Amino acid sequence: MKVNIQSVNFNADKKLIDFIQKRMDKLDQFYDKVISSDVYLKVENTSDKENKIFEARVSVPGDSFVVKKQCKSFEEGADCAASSLERQLKKRKEKLKSYL
Repeated sequence: MKVNIQSVNFNADKKLIDFIQKRMDKLDQFYDKVISSDVYLKVENTSDKENKIFEARVSVPGDSFVVKKQCKSFEEGADCAASSLERQLKKRKEKLKSYL
């Protein structure tokens, strides 16, 4: 799957990009018609520890899913967002099966 990663106001290192790529590639197991995904990494300028925002948009034929998570680290955000996307993709797959 094609994953476009954009980091806003900072440069993401190679390890973080590889981790996100692997985590998003696992979504193909749950729904094989995923076209692409866009990931936005943002850091808020607050004193709060949970200042990292992980936003992902997954495109499937006829629809797209958007998940936005705010966590202490981008890895934690990627895990939370990916598990949420897994649930959404499974739900869509079941819905499509019921129409057949």
